[in-house]
Amino acid sequence: MSVIRIATRYAKSLIELAVEQGKLAQVEADMKVLQNAVHNRDLYLMLKSPIIANDRKISAMDALFKSQFDSLTMGYLKLLITKNREGYLPEITAEFGEQYKILKKITTVRVTTATPLSDAVLDDLRKKILASGVTSENLDLQLSVDPDLIGGFVLDFDNKRYDASAAHKLEELRAQFSKNLYVKEF
Repeated sequence: MSVIRIATRYAKSLIELAVEQGKLAQVEADMKVLQNAVHNRDLYLMLKSPIIANDRKISAMDALFKSQFDSLTMGYLKLLITKNREGYLPEITAEFGEQYKILKKITTVRVTTATPLSDAVLDDLRKKILASGVTSENLDLQLSVDPDLIGGFVLDFDNKRYDASAAHKLEELRAQFSKNLYVKEF
């Protein structure tokens, strides 16, 4: 079975169980912490290791997370380890985040600018995006700065891109001039 199918199934099961038990907010917070934690090389290698016994992996996860995670999340982690799916935790936690956003109707919009945005400009941008009607009412703005844009901004969401950067406009002009449409013929 492919990694994507495994991650999708396990994430969907956890979301459904969390909704059923009314613990979605806590489980979502736990999964964010876990998503950051599994990027730690030592933890990831321990989980992937076929040499380390499952009971030792469960003990390690209890020591790390039991005091801060909900009992549902801890039970879920134990199930993953018992079923030998702990190596897929990075993919499962990422898929959980995506399914959570779909469930809560959250649109992630990546905004890339040449310089950092002020709070006033960011609020105005948020209002314009919402007024456009192309996103849901809940926005998750992810900001980044790329000086190579020269000026303007780039919006990425739902596999769409709106490029209003100066670098993009200059590239369009360069392409038009390279066609040399204005050659004078005698």
